[in-house]
Amino acid sequence: MYINENFIKLPQSYLFSTVASKLKEYRAAHPDAELIRMDIGDVTLPIASCVTEAMHRAVDDMSKSDTFHGYGPEQGYPFLREAIAKTDYQERGIDITADDIFISDGAKSDLGNLGNIYSQKSIIGVADPGYPVYVDSSVMDGRGGELLGDGRWSRILYMDCKPENGFKPGVPKQSVDVLFLCSPCNPTGTVFTRDELKEWVDYARRNRSLIIFDSAYEAFVTDPDVPRSIYEIEGAKEVAIEIRSFSKTAGFTGLRCGYTVVPAELKGTDREGNEYPLRQLWNRRQSTKFNGASYIIQRGAEALYTPEGREAIKKNIDTYLSNARYIRQAMEKAGFEVYGGENSPYVWMRLPEENDSWALFERLLSEAQVSSTPGIGFGECGAGFIRLTGFNTPENTRKAMDRISKMNLKRENGAEDDFSSLNDVKAIKAIDELDKLTESLGIK
Repeated sequence: MYINENFIKLPQSYLFSTVASKLKEYRAAHPDAELIRMDIGDVTLPIASCVTEAMHRAVDDMSKSDTFHGYGPEQGYPFLREAIAKTDYQERGIDITADDIFISDGAKSDLGNLGNIYSQKSIIGVADPGYPVYVDSSVMDGRGGELLGDGRWSRILYMDCKPENGFKPGVPKQSVDVLFLCSPCNPTGTVFTRDELKEWVDYARRNRSLIIFDSAYEAFVTDPDVPRSIYEIEGAKEVAIEIRSFSKTAGFTGLRCGYTVVPAELKGTDREGNEYPLRQLWNRRQSTKFNGASYIIQRGAEALYTPEGREAIKKNIDTYLSNARYIRQAMEKAGFEVYGGENSPYVWMRLPEENDSWALFERLLSEAQVSSTPGIGFGECGAGFIRLTGFNTPENTRKAMDRISKMNLKRENGAEDDFSSLNDVKAIKAIDELDKLTESLGIK
């Protein structure tokens, strides 16, 4: 048999697997080190009690013949789809129905699997930096072309996100078939305003493009001018698929549950110009390749839409946002150039004149025992940056920031010169200010 050679074109290790491997090596060499994880977007707060209680009841259902559940509907159980449509959309004035919603085992799976329903010849557009799954899954499906010397793929359009444009991509000048957009963005923490997102919807309508809108972090949005759903924009139901997750909002990283919205209005064409509803194609795909998320997990997700569940989610989100704000403020005072940390659990940062993400990763690991995610792993425009997350505990977050702030932040490869925007006096002052802040908060 012949293999799918697109797999061997890919780098052999996924970004987060490489980070995990390096941390494993560090722990083996430094068994007594107190390592603080600020890299992977995994949560630390426990599942809400109303959710675990609902899952316990669902387990009991499975033990009785009159309430036992075998194979469920591939699209998800109506009780959860209806709760999502009502609470996440209709109560916010968005006309999405339960029929538009497909329950999955998490956003990551659907982001990779949606490639099944559009042409292999489609030109893909991605923000750089961006979540690696967008590119890697496209390459696996044969849409990448060849890997070039700069680490980019020949058939993928990269939309550069840099400090000059606030790490937000602008609409392309050329026509692109499928666009991956993420807001709040992983990894940079930046967000689209209502006017900015309207530009993307208008572009997609003009060019008959499909937007795959990764909305996994929508619950972190607090700014009223930042849409939590792309369907808040007029015409978006004609051009966009929206993907959401319970992982970061409700601690479901280990339970696995999310959902994808494919509106009835959304259509694609074949080579003869005939139109077909994408919801019909996605339903066919799911019915063939997916047996549905667990009944027990879906009952747990349903409990998130009770008053108790919604209050628990808000409490968790507030904690993680507080952590992100603290990271942003502390790192700005320590001399880092910082993005995100507002409307997002992610903080994107670099030291002035630093251009090696892995070197900065190693410095934080060796000098502060704090792990981060190297920005270069999210794309060429991430060079020099690292990503920190607000998903650790408040205590560990403050401890990590204190350690980083007390590092010697001079360049190691520039002899005696310092960073252009940070001299010794400023560094000492920043550390003193942070120490005063932590002391005022009662943190040792």
